Amino acid sequence: MTAYNILIVDDEEHILKALTRTFRHQQDWQVETFTRAEDALRRARSRLFDAVITDCVMPDIDGIQFLSELKSLQPDAARILLTGVVNVDTLMAAINEASAFRFFTKPWDDAQLIEAVSEGLRIKQILLENRMLAQKVRDQQQELDLLRRQRAPAH
Repeated sequence: MTAYNILIVDDEEHILKALTRTFRHQQDWQVETFTRAEDALRRARSRLFDAVITDCVMPDIDGIQFLSELKSLQPDAARILLTGVVNVDTLMAAINEASAFRFFTKPWDDAQLIEAVSEGLRIKQILLENRMLAQKVRDQQQELDLLRRQRAPAH
């Protein structure tokens, strides 16, 4: 069984506890929480995360900037943004600047959030498998090309 690393960032401790409770029955999910985006980014430099959930409005770095920076560190992580205020500009920035996978308002529906994270994990797995298969095909093509050159008659 694959264990998935989930990073959660929110400046409110009670939100982190609620999100941790939401995911407690997901046996293969290992959750790490941070109240400061800078600390979470520092951790992301030393550990790979499969999915990231962050608040939009935080005191040190906003969620969109955080997800954008995280995207440069870990482009394959599924990125989910939580916000207390629905705003079209925020939604557009989350999608266009941070490539957010999903966008949830507070309070969130636990089942929908779990499903979104699960879907993000499935998509990430498929992307990684596709990348590995594509590399395997390229490697095999190089081997074939080499064999053809070796068997080709010299002129």
